[in-house]
Amino acid sequence: MLIQTLSRLVGAAIAAAPDARAGAGIDDLIQSIFGPVADVLSAVVFVEVPLPGGLSAPVIVIWLVIAACVFTTYFRLINLRGFLHGYRVIRGDYAEPNGPGEVSHFQALTSAVSGTVGLGNIAGVAVAITVGGPGATFWMIVAGLLGMSTKFVECTLGVMYRRQNADGSVSGGPMYYLQQGIAANHPKLAGLGKSLAVFYAACIVGGAAGSGALFQANQTYAQVFAVTGGAEGPMAGKGWLFGIGLAILTGIVVVGGISRIGRVTARLVPAMAAIYLLAGVAVLLVNAERIPAAIGAILHGAFSGEAAYGGMLGALIVGFRRAAFSNEAGLGSSAIAHSTVRTREPLTEGFVALWEPFIDTVVICTLTALIIIVSGQYLHSGLDGVALTSGAFASVFPWFPYVLTGVVFLFAYSTMITWGYYGTKAVGFLTGESVLAMNLFKVLFLAMTVVGCSMQLGSIVGIADAMLLLMSIPNLIGVYLLMPVVKRELDSYLARLRSGEIRPVGRNTE
Repeated sequence: MLIQTLSRLVGAAIAAAPDARAGAGIDDLIQSIFGPVADVLSAVVFVEVPLPGGLSAPVIVIWLVIAACVFTTYFRLINLRGFLHGYRVIRGDYAEPNGPGEVSHFQALTSAVSGTVGLGNIAGVAVAITVGGPGATFWMIVAGLLGMSTKFVECTLGVMYRRQNADGSVSGGPMYYLQQGIAANHPKLAGLGKSLAVFYAACIVGGAAGSGALFQANQTYAQVFAVTGGAEGPMAGKGWLFGIGLAILTGIVVVGGISRIGRVTARLVPAMAAIYLLAGVAVLLVNAERIPAAIGAILHGAFSGEAAYGGMLGALIVGFRRAAFSNEAGLGSSAIAHSTVRTREPLTEGFVALWEPFIDTVVICTLTALIIIVSGQYLHSGLDGVALTSGAFASVFPWFPYVLTGVVFLFAYSTMITWGYYGTKAVGFLTGESVLAMNLFKVLFLAMTVVGCSMQLGSIVGIADAMLLLMSIPNLIGVYLLMPVVKRELDSYLARLRSGEIRPVGRNTE
């Protein structure tokens, strides 16, 4: 049934483009249809403002940078002082097996991390270094550290204003705290809150298609294409066929909801992260003598560049943009997964969420960047995206691209199943939990994996970045309005923690 549905969608796309050049393959045809869409979206979302020195910066990136700085300051470096407590919550010291919700703190974290630890960590970092130079790595790390505070606020709000459904499932995330949170705390702005919630839900549907399906599928196929012989190999021109297979595997988990996703990611995320980290450390050990020079290149590029002001600003913009794509701080998407946690204390999940950007950006993205820089591949290879990262690994271990292919698949698969869930919950919000509408979205989401395997990287990055970053506009407006609510909740929680009213109850990560 799924294959038949996907085949009909592909057929409809072909029929909708009668002017495509004769003899063009399905992959070329899909690119000709969706490529212009990416160009339009990028032009709208990445509007730039002029800066001193004749330079400019995307408004959306400035928006995210300011928000991360505000939350870090307002909550007095919660990204640092709450880090250890977050670890204790994750390992189960404050578990509530009988609390309202669907998954444990550990499963909520792995579900959210599976949505962020994806090909943005492999391909996205390569794009950042290609465009912004090694200095972009430094600003990615800074963005990750600041983004921890943003995640803290978003995910606390996600639990505070989540909805318990009649069947025992939970619906939460920005759609709910924008509508219900703003209405409860700012009654005169209730209409604004509802409008922001609807706009956000529409954005996340697009973000699920762009980042969750298109980008992940594209770069997975790119790696398979490369290791099987490229243009002369058996996968040449077969992106659409590969996409159908990937869609079927994704659909098997997506239809099971957050409980199944939580069980899968609780095992998949630690395993895939361990494989990648071990492989990355091995590459760095072989190139140990080059690591100091790589760190020097990162720091030099971050603060100087060829023209000090322009180089620094360019690296900062690219670094923050790619960090936003990687860890999604400010976008609110992770709050959808975190809101399903079993707890009566919303703040506990805020502390758990601190670890998400740290794992995603500070650890995994930094490792990827160092691998690329010590290899020197970005200077002369002409590669981009996942191919550049693969080339960096291959410069040390010629056989490693085959191992990386498996890692790429795991990263992409974990991200796709989580974003399929995010998009489904957004559709549920928009349609009053219509089962038909949510099932139709799942079919559309899986169809986008076919499209993603048939498009060029430039178009994919344009669509993915645009749809993701657009989500930050309604989300951060709401978070600004509600951050005093979180501040009061935080003060109460810390006071009860100090008094012993809140105390460890044991460990439970299942």
